[in-house]
Amino acid sequence: MVLVCSPGPDNLLAIGRGLSQGKRAALVSGSASGTGILFHVLAATLGLTVLLQTSTLAFYIIKTIGAAYLIWLGIKVLRSNGLFTLNRVAHQSLRSIFLTGCLSAALNPKLGLFVLAFILQFVNPELGSVTTQMVGYGVWFAFLTALGFTFMGLFASRLSCWLHTKPRFVLKLNTCAGLNFVSSGLAVAFMPQK
Repeated sequence: MVLVCSPGPDNLLAIGRGLSQGKRAALVSGSASGTGILFHVLAATLGLTVLLQTSTLAFYIIKTIGAAYLIWLGIKVLRSNGLFTLNRVAHQSLRSIFLTGCLSAALNPKLGLFVLAFILQFVNPELGSVTTQMVGYGVWFAFLTALGFTFMGLFASRLSCWLHTKPRFVLKLNTCAGLNFVSSGLAVAFMPQK
């Protein structure tokens, strides 16, 4: 749960959706992040993460796509100041919200390498199939992430009444969120292959 609660682009998306579009959008955004983590779990289980660690070209391609997407999201937030907004935004379909959240998590190679390194700590070959354990722990982590991000988004939707009296604070939240996306993208862009 500590990992789920640590600040990052995906939980900021869920919080922003909760503030601007309500509970259903927060639920969809949180679920999308969990789905994106499942992509990394399956990739790690199938050995794709190892391929990213050993193939310079594959690593560079995924890293560039992930970095570009995060930077693009950050610039979009900075230009519009619209991630955290207390006014109802133009209706965005739940499908679009899900796709944005899922891509944000799935295209972040740092998350893939983290999932591989984190989950492998708990795998014990003496307890049975390594694949089954990887998938089991990964699904549990994805579930906790989806649940945690959803609760953050739901809490944000309830907090919107209080924030109506703090427009400058909301503006600062948008700036911080945009900078978080851009810095996450830059961190991915300059991440060395290990």
